[in-house]
Amino acid sequence: MITQTKRLIISKFTAEDAPFFLELVNTPHWIKYIGDRGIKTITQAEERIQQGHLKSYVEHGFGFYKLLLKDENLKPIGTAGLIKRDTLDDVDIGFAMLPDYEGKGFGYESSVEIMKLAKDRFELKRLAAITLDNNQSSIKLLEKLGFIYEKRVKPFEDDEELLLFAKEFYK
Repeated sequence: MITQTKRLIISKFTAEDAPFFLELVNTPHWIKYIGDRGIKTITQAEERIQQGHLKSYVEHGFGFYKLLLKDENLKPIGTAGLIKRDTLDDVDIGFAMLPDYEGKGFGYESSVEIMKLAKDRFELKRLAAITLDNNQSSIKLLEKLGFIYEKRVKPFEDDEELLLFAKEFYK
C-alpha cells in the first residue's frame, strides 16, 4: 500500500494485476480519451506493467497505482498516478476508472492523495496534466483540482494536439 483515502487503498501494480489492467485499457473511455494501446492479451498486459509501471517505480520512485475499493473487498476499480514523460518538462498526473466507477468522485479523491504524495514525498514543485480538448470530464476534474490551462502540446508521435494543464505547489 502506498496510501489510502476514505474509500480507496492506493497500491503499486504487480504483474498479477494483468487481468484487471487488460480490462481497464480496453474500456470505451480509455480507448476514446487515452488511446488504444494494442494490449489484447494477459501477456501483453503483464509486459506493459513490467515495462511501464514497475520500471517507473524503480527509475523515479513513483508511477501509476491501482485503486482498490475498500467497500467492495478491495476490488480494483481504476488507476491514478504520476508519470515522467520524456516529451514533457514536468511530471504528469493521470487517472482512469472502470466504467461502473466513473463519475463517483474516485478520480478526485485519488488525485488529491496523489498530489499530496507528489508534493510531500516526491518533493515535486509542479505537476502537469494532458488531455484531449473534448474530454470535458477530465478538464472539469483538473480544474477542480486546481490545475490551470497553459497551452496546447503535441507530446506523442501521433501528432495529436492535447491541452496541457499545470499546478504549482507552494510551501
